[in-house]
Amino acid sequence: MRTPEEKIPLAFLQYAADILGDTNKGLSGTKLMKELNGYAVEYDVHLPVPRLEGTALNKRTVLLRNIEAFSPSQQYVILKALARHSSFPLLISAEREELIHRLVTRYGHLDPHDAPAEVNLALIEETKHWLEGYPQSLDLYEKALQKYELQTYERNLLDDLRLALELLLKSLFSNNKSLENQLANIGQFIKERKGSSEFANMFVKLLDYYCKYQNNYIKHDDAVIEEEIEFVMEITSSFMKHLIRLADS
Repeated sequence: MRTPEEKIPLAFLQYAADILGDTNKGLSGTKLMKELNGYAVEYDVHLPVPRLEGTALNKRTVLLRNIEAFSPSQQYVILKALARHSSFPLLISAEREELIHRLVTRYGHLDPHDAPAEVNLALIEETKHWLEGYPQSLDLYEKALQKYELQTYERNLLDDLRLALELLLKSLFSNNKSLENQLANIGQFIKERKGSSEFANMFVKLLDYYCKYQNNYIKHDDAVIEEEIEFVMEITSSFMKHLIRLADS
């Protein structure tokens, strides 16, 4: 049974250092030392190798030796932050994605911070149930959930949610229109199933703003505000669940 004091094995620290300190795909020596020294100040920890200059050690070895100086919970925070460093390309590499996945699933209990706000689990399960008849949308929806749980691929997560909703609408309306071009169909769809004009107008207006929000991040490749992801997941879930319920009514 794991305890908060459990150590991250040396083999895992070496594995992480090999990826994050890789000569071609890892962090630069300058960025690596800047981050490590910043954490040393924050946690009041003495780094055994405080600078790369004057040492024959490579980046991977320097990272490993320095990371060993921190406590397990501090190691968790540092490795997770380094793996998601802003200097890396937006599209995460398979190696870093696997590192984050293993770190979070094996040692997430070491995270000293509050866990990220969880989406409404009841809503998520209900939405997955309603999507069972729409396998393409369900597959994308579940991929988005997995990325949310691992806190990776934020922009791609939004892309998955948008496409899941778009594919659902294409199935419901038997057309090949983009999400933005389904707004009129959605309003009529709701009214035909005895939804009030006020509700139909509100639903369409919300979806219109949803499209504009998504376009800002997906098409313009902007960084995602993490605090907004939970809301986007829940409103996407509500859109899909309600539309399927109407279709089945």
